[in-house]
Amino acid sequence: MTDPLPAELPFLPYGRQSVEEEDIAAVAAVLRGDWLTQGPAVAGFERALAARVGAAEAVACANGTAALRLAYAALGIGPGDAVVVPSNTFLATASAARHAGAEVAFADVDPDSGLMGVVEAEAAIARARKAGWRVRALAPVHYAGQTAPMDELAALAQAEGLALVEDACHAIGTVDLSGGREVPVGAGRPEVEAGSLTVFSFHPVKTIAAGEGGAVTGSDPALMARVRRLCNHGMMREPHAGEGFADPEAALDAEGNANPWYYEMAEPGFNHRLSDIHAALVLSQLGRLDRFVDRRARLMALYAGRLAPLAPLVRPPALVPWCRPAWHLCAARIDFDAAGRTRSAVMAALRALGVGTQVHYIPVHRQPYWRRRYGDPVLPGAMAHYAHTLSLPLFPAMADGDVDRVAAALERALS
Repeated sequence: MTDPLPAELPFLPYGRQSVEEEDIAAVAAVLRGDWLTQGPAVAGFERALAARVGAAEAVACANGTAALRLAYAALGIGPGDAVVVPSNTFLATASAARHAGAEVAFADVDPDSGLMGVVEAEAAIARARKAGWRVRALAPVHYAGQTAPMDELAALAQAEGLALVEDACHAIGTVDLSGGREVPVGAGRPEVEAGSLTVFSFHPVKTIAAGEGGAVTGSDPALMARVRRLCNHGMMREPHAGEGFADPEAALDAEGNANPWYYEMAEPGFNHRLSDIHAALVLSQLGRLDRFVDRRARLMALYAGRLAPLAPLVRPPALVPWCRPAWHLCAARIDFDAAGRTRSAVMAALRALGVGTQVHYIPVHRQPYWRRRYGDPVLPGAMAHYAHTLSLPLFPAMADGDVDRVAAALERALS
């Protein structure tokens, strides 16, 4: 039986927020001010985020799921449409498309990196069209902080007339190196004429935290205006671009100015707003993004060295050449069968040694809802990735020695 955790060693979860005094001061300033929501902190964060990722505009929202819903809705995706989603992702990438009324064409992934490439996307498009669906968008997921091969996927989207929704909930701070350029994730792909949007999450285990929060970034003014309207009930207090108000008699005073109370709803939207309290926290954290990214990179380098003696039973995450990742997860690859241990037994042994782990992810196409709807598509890459993945602790407050401790615990749990 595994020895209990010594009292002097703190438990290491797989992820944890890093909150400092400046974050607390930023939130306290909002609490002492006049605006708890719909105030200047949200607008300030949106400007800072857009500048950081190289996008023309950012719209902050309640969480990453809300960001996905806004992106799909802004692109006009609905019943009769289909969105290509890799099966190795969190539930929201697919469920947000379904909430829009669309079908989901699940794509396979590379079994080592967990990323959807062009071959997998093309196969999913072919299956969707065979089913009679109108494919409208690709939704590549930048898993664990590494990007999908975006130059190739953007070219595919453009050639097929598809929109592009980058699920970058793992990848704030990641830089795409495709084509010899350095492009921050979030800058979008203007060459995709059907529309290009990127979504982020600021959940506490992500690189920067809002408590709960998300954002949509993009550079198409009309598309981003629609994202902004949909985030706030579909309301508009300014005239429709190039059209004026739909009801000018009610909207305008005798001098032709908009009445200060007036608003119009061109279409139903959501209340997916981010509060100023959350915006203050994530804006403060955004100022330390580079430090967080560097620290995570340092820890990942230590993991690569410390896990090497455990090969071939244990391998660090597979690296792709086309990005400089801002690591969100340390998703190690473990041959549980060769070790003669089940994953649940290994996780329990690690937990007894004070090391928390998680599995990212159960392939979404295997969830009961989707199996009832689509049956069991054969996606061997996603299943192979799932069978061998285990996320080890990774967060900025970890000490270098914590990596040694995790690796030693893992060696013991597998022996």
